[in-house]
Amino acid sequence: MTINPMDLSGKRILVTGASSGIGKVAAQLFSKLGAKVVVLARNEDRLQATLKSLEGNGHGLYIFDLNALDEIPALLKSISQEQGPLNGLFHCAGIVVTHSLAILKEKYIENCFASSIKAALLLTRGFCQKGVRALGSASLVYMSSVAGLCGVAGMSIYSASKAAVDGAVRSLAVELAPRDIRINSIAAAGLKSVLYEEHVKSFTKEELTINDRKHLMGFGTPEDVALAAGFLLSDASKWITGTTMIVDGGYSCT
Repeated sequence: MTINPMDLSGKRILVTGASSGIGKVAAQLFSKLGAKVVVLARNEDRLQATLKSLEGNGHGLYIFDLNALDEIPALLKSISQEQGPLNGLFHCAGIVVTHSLAILKEKYIENCFASSIKAALLLTRGFCQKGVRALGSASLVYMSSVAGLCGVAGMSIYSASKAAVDGAVRSLAVELAPRDIRINSIAAAGLKSVLYEEHVKSFTKEELTINDRKHLMGFGTPEDVALAAGFLLSDASKWITGTTMIVDGGYSCT
């Protein structure tokens, strides 16, 4: 008999930002681990492609823009009524914002914080509504970044939004522990992805070299982060809450 401590059989997991990148890879992994996955994103064509790539059956799809913040709790209510109660959530949707202080504008701050910490808080509220979560323990996992832990020039807005996620996770862990809900975040560094390639287009050759050297084990892949999320959603991590798991190839050590 083979024992898989990361088995997600019998669990229904909501994944935001599932149309591409980490979210798509995570949804695929969770389905391979036995979960019924509810994928959510704005782009219908790409999200349909994600749904078709999932293993097993019983999965669901929702087209939704998380910038409609006040509608998030009602959305989760609808998902649970139509798909069944949720056992976990992986909030992967978000944007990378790179702006120097000289061109800082309120709209850049608002857009970054809306998709990151504001959406995370309202997803948490929605998940905790009566009837939304399944009976038994539950796990919430939110994407963060090493930018919230380490100083990076030109990324003050993004860094602040991710530091806010990590801070909220610690307080929410205390608040939700009596309800048997765990909550953690994942601080990732540079990954081989389309989003990262777009992010570094403005880097000079010297900046690219320095950035490469800071990743002691090279750049990661979306699979590296998806595996960390799978662990935090599984019963293998049942004694872990209020933690920011650093998955960065050694970036934060340099």
